[in-house]
Amino acid sequence: MHDISDFRSDTVTLPTPAMREAMARAELGDDVLGTEPTVNRLEGMTADLLGKEAGLFVPSGTMGNQIAIALHASRGQEVICEFGAHTYNNESGALALIAGAQVRPVHGKAGVMNPAEVEAMIRPANIHNPRTALITVENTHNAAGGTIVPMDNIRALGEIARKHRLKYHLDGARLWNAHVATGTPLREMCAPFDTVNVCLSKGLCSPVGSVLVGSREEIERGRYLRKQLGGGMRQSGILAACGIVSITQMIGRLKDDHANARRLAEGLAGLPGVQLDLGAVQTNIIYFSVPGREAQYPQWLERLKQQKVLAMTLGNRWRLVTHNDVDAQDCDRALAAFKALLAQAA
Repeated sequence: MHDISDFRSDTVTLPTPAMREAMARAELGDDVLGTEPTVNRLEGMTADLLGKEAGLFVPSGTMGNQIAIALHASRGQEVICEFGAHTYNNESGALALIAGAQVRPVHGKAGVMNPAEVEAMIRPANIHNPRTALITVENTHNAAGGTIVPMDNIRALGEIARKHRLKYHLDGARLWNAHVATGTPLREMCAPFDTVNVCLSKGLCSPVGSVLVGSREEIERGRYLRKQLGGGMRQSGILAACGIVSITQMIGRLKDDHANARRLAEGLAGLPGVQLDLGAVQTNIIYFSVPGREAQYPQWLERLKQQKVLAMTLGNRWRLVTHNDVDAQDCDRALAAFKALLAQAA
C-alpha cells in the first residue's frame, strides 16, 4: 500500500526506476532536425509493434489524435465517432479548431457503434451536404468505463470505411489494455486502421508522450502538422527513452491493473446504495453512482482525501482508475473508506 492511494486517473503514474535510468543514459540529438536517435528508435519500434510503416512521437494523446484527424478531414468535412468519444468531448474542441471539421456522433452501446447506424450516417453526395471524410474508434473507450471494442466490430466498420472511401482512425490511448485483456495481437488490432494513436503516459508510466503511427507519407505530413502546433521538440530523447521502457517492459503488467479494478469493483457493487455495472468493468476503469447522494459527493471527496484516498467525480458518477502506482492494498483501503462513508450516510 502506498502513502496515498490515488485512483483519479492512470495518468498519475510516476516514471519507474528503469525509466529514470534510461533518461540519464539516453543518446540525444535534435528531433526537429531529424537527428534524435532515441526518438527515432521509439518511433520505429512502436510502428513495428503496431504493424505500420512509421511513427511520430508527440507530447500528448490529444495532439496525436488531432494531427490524425487533420490528416484525414479538411475544413467543412465531417467525422463520425461514438457520442462519448474523447476526441469529441475531451479535447477542447480541437477537432473544429485545427481540422475545421464537424462531428456526426453515433450513440453506441458501451462505446461500441452499430455498423449499420454508422453507414446510415455517411452523407450522400449532394451539394447541400458536408462530405463525410473519417470514421474514428476509441479502444478502450474511456467514457464507457474502459470497455473493449470487439474485433468483429472494428473490422465491420473498416469495411464500411473502405466501401465509401473514407479514412479510419483509432484513438488507442488505452489500446494496450484491450490487448492484454483479450490476448489479441497488437498488429491484428491495428490492421484495419489508416492511423493509430497510442499513449505512453497512462498505464505504461511514461511521464509524457504518445506515438501516432501510419503510412510513411501520412507520418511525414503529420510531422509538418506537429511543427505547426508547436510540438517539435529538441532533445526529446530524454522522454522517448521512457517510452521505450514503456513498450518493452510495462505492457504485460497491465493485467495487474485489471485484476485490481475487478477486486475493487466487486467490493463496491456489494455496498448499499451503489449502482455499478460489473459487466462494464473490463479493464482498469470503474464508473459507479450512489443515486440520491450526489449533493454529498464534494464532501465525500474531502473525507476520502483525509483517509489518503484520492478519487474523481464526473457529474453524477464516480470514476476510479487502477494503475501501476496502486495495488491490492490500496484497493482495500478505498473500499473500506467508501464503506464507512455509506454507513455514515445511511
